[in-house]
Amino acid sequence: MSPGVLLLFIIGYFFVLVLIAFLTTQKTSDNDTFFVANRNSKWYLVAFGMIGTALSGVTFISVPGKVGAPTGDQFSYFQFVLGNAAGFVVICLVLLPLYYRLKLTSIYSYIEGALGKRSYKTAAGIFLISRTIGSAFRLYLVVIILQKFIFDSYHIPFAVTVLICLLLIWSYTFKGGLKTIIITDSLQTLFLVTSVFLSIYFICRSLDLSALQAFETVKNSNYSKIFFWHDLLGSKFHFLKQFLGGMFITIAMVGLDQDLMQKNLSLKNIREAQKNMFSFTGVFVVINLFFLSVGALLYIYAANKGVTVAKTDYLYPTLALNYLGLVPAIVFMLGLTAATFATTDSALTALTTSFCVDFLNFNKKADTNSKQMVATRHYVHIGFSGLMFLTIILFNAINNDAVVSAIFKIASYTYGPLLGLYGFGLLMTTRQVNDKLVPFICLISPAICYFLSSESKKWLGGYVFDNELIIVNGLITFAGLLLTSAPKQKVAAL
Repeated sequence: MSPGVLLLFIIGYFFVLVLIAFLTTQKTSDNDTFFVANRNSKWYLVAFGMIGTALSGVTFISVPGKVGAPTGDQFSYFQFVLGNAAGFVVICLVLLPLYYRLKLTSIYSYIEGALGKRSYKTAAGIFLISRTIGSAFRLYLVVIILQKFIFDSYHIPFAVTVLICLLLIWSYTFKGGLKTIIITDSLQTLFLVTSVFLSIYFICRSLDLSALQAFETVKNSNYSKIFFWHDLLGSKFHFLKQFLGGMFITIAMVGLDQDLMQKNLSLKNIREAQKNMFSFTGVFVVINLFFLSVGALLYIYAANKGVTVAKTDYLYPTLALNYLGLVPAIVFMLGLTAATFATTDSALTALTTSFCVDFLNFNKKADTNSKQMVATRHYVHIGFSGLMFLTIILFNAINNDAVVSAIFKIASYTYGPLLGLYGFGLLMTTRQVNDKLVPFICLISPAICYFLSSESKKWLGGYVFDNELIIVNGLITFAGLLLTSAPKQKVAAL
């Protein structure tokens, strides 16, 4: 696959996104447009576009690769996906009605009224740190692929590649923000979904399999086991660990995350928001099943052709770009680019929104759409783009998979305290937290979880934590808040 062809493809791809941005911001590009798309988005566009945001480039590469991993993953990831679906239902029935009742722009504004100002700033700060690290990590992994297969051929430094990617994202999001992203993410999701189905088609054609034969081949292969019920203590793949972990990670990293919730808040009313979430959930489950099927077919193809790769993450790009032909290579790059940039553009918009509302108090200003306020939002947007650039450069400088993965994992730990904060606010309405101690509780909880995860085999009779650790994280935070809280004082009636 010629690097020049891939480069021209990416240039054309972003030209389309910039054109969409121009068309969607001709009439207005104020802060209401950027933050909540003037609250008149179409639910079906939001539902479809959220697929691209939820499925990052890491998912696009890693989920198929893990199917044949030496650790024996097979289709165990689907147990996690079923937990995700349960989490989406909880978000739809519990959190969305709360956000709409309070008419929030930033979902963390709820914490200020329920717990206090420092608790509010802590929750927003957790999101800013976690989303910056998480989004930078996802973009970093994909930039490595772009660097290897395109930009190295032109002797372009890694830092310049990162800068180019972020400038392209900034170019189509800085004016329209969420209004533009709802359209571009829908387009990118279309590309992503199309690439998954076309990948299956091209692999089946290479293996001379019909659709029915491909289904039977995957079903009868050594990769198709979904449910794991043995060894609850020592196995990371046990159904309960995967399902409960998937459920609570979804509640924390979607329902308590400004990024995906911001799209829901752009809809006209709660009914449309719930319709959006239920539709999104159904498509999300099906698409992930197809991702796993792609992985099984890729391993079957690799075995037939005698292809081996150093890492499971290299399987999909190696076969797509070097073995399957020109059109499959373009299809792969289409899906990878769509998955990556749909996630990153959405994250930059959410980070900008959260900082402007939660720390610069845009929602408490008289005129949030004044020229000065719009200019401030532009500076914040540029600032987070720069911060993400520096974070990616840091990941590359570390150049150690174990260290970088640990940083990303620690970032995911920080969502646990959000579970504790929201859980306390919703359930313990008769108690008042010690607001000054909340930031310390939210730091101590993930630290305890990190050491608990490292030493669980020794301390807990061989128990190995996986995704369910976020539940423990939330419970520790909740317990800390409860222990340091006091009954609310009743205000005497006048």
